[in-house]
Amino acid sequence: MTETARQAMNIRPVMFTAAALLMAIMAARADDGAIISRWYSALLVADRTELSDLLADNVRIELDDLGIVQGKQEFIASLDEWKGAVAGAAIRHRIEKNEGGVTTVIACYDFPGNDMLMHETFAIAGDRITASTQKALAESCEAY
Repeated sequence: MTETARQAMNIRPVMFTAAALLMAIMAARADDGAIISRWYSALLVADRTELSDLLADNVRIELDDLGIVQGKQEFIASLDEWKGAVAGAAIRHRIEKNEGGVTTVIACYDFPGNDMLMHETFAIAGDRITASTQKALAESCEAY
């Protein structure tokens, strides 16, 4: 066997390892995207069961514009009020980036009387949201 052939054989495991790692990262991103989609679908109808399933027990939810920080129980308890606010609304979202376990989302909340453009982040571990922040970007979704 030539030296070149031996070197090529040594490179193959590295290439396969790198390819496997890249595929795992892409699968994690797809999983995060699926979790984010489930989040917005459940949020739109204030589905307590689904939202509770998506949130880690020690989740920290920050509503920056309101100066509110909620744990899981406080967030779930606030859904009665949210259900009335979101009646007849639509939520559009797009993932801006996924980096270091944090997914950044731009979301447009189309309420019947107005809309809001939001910047939201989600820290995800496994299949649970461990942290979320929300901050208003604009009082309309024109930039969406």
